[in-house]
Amino acid sequence: MLIAHFGHSCLLVDTGAARLLFDPGVYSSGFEQVEGLDAILITHEHRDHVDLDKLPAVRAANPGARLFAPFALDGAEVVGPGAVLEVGGSVVTVLDAPHEVIHERVELPVNVGYLVDHGAFYHPGDSLTVPGQRVDVLGLPTAAPWLKVSEAADFLARVGPRKAVPIHEAVLAQTEIFYRVLVGTAPDGVEVVVLPRGEAVEL
Repeated sequence: MLIAHFGHSCLLVDTGAARLLFDPGVYSSGFEQVEGLDAILITHEHRDHVDLDKLPAVRAANPGARLFAPFALDGAEVVGPGAVLEVGGSVVTVLDAPHEVIHERVELPVNVGYLVDHGAFYHPGDSLTVPGQRVDVLGLPTAAPWLKVSEAADFLARVGPRKAVPIHEAVLAQTEIFYRVLVGTAPDGVEVVVLPRGEAVEL
C-alpha cells in the first residue's frame, strides 16, 4: 500500500487495486493534480475536509472517479454506516463514527469512517471511533478543537495499528479555527478579542 499526504486530513491511498483520495479540504494542497483516482471519499462536510472550490478540479482530472459523502453534495453518492463500497479492486466499508464533541453549543455534522480492505487502512475523519477489527494502517487525528493530544495517544493505543500516519494536524498553524469556537460559544456579554501581535489595543 502506498500513501501520500497532501496536508491535514487529505490522503491518497493506493491499495494496488484502487486509488482512493480522502478528505480534500481547504488546509490541503496539491491534490487537485492527482490523476488515476477510482474514488474520492469525504468523511463529513466541514470545509477542512472538503474544499468545494478545489473539488471540481480534482473531479475534472478524474472523470471516472466516484465521489462518496455522508451528506448531499453535487455529484456524490450519499453513503451511511454499514454501506460496503466496491471501488476498483478494493472494498471500502462505511463505519458509524460520530463527530467528536467540540462544544455543547456547536452543532455537529454527520461523520463517517472509511475502512479499506477489511482493515488494511482506516480513516476516521473527526472521530475517535475504534473499528471492530484489526487495523494495519491508521490515519491518526493529531490536533483539533475537539481533541487533546492525550486523547489522540489513547486512540492510537486502543486501535493498535501496525503503523499510524498523523493527520488533521494543519490546525496547529490555523489559530482562527480555535478562535471561531471560542467566539461562537462565549457567554452573553463576553467578547473574545484577538489581539494583533505587537500592537496595543484599547480594551
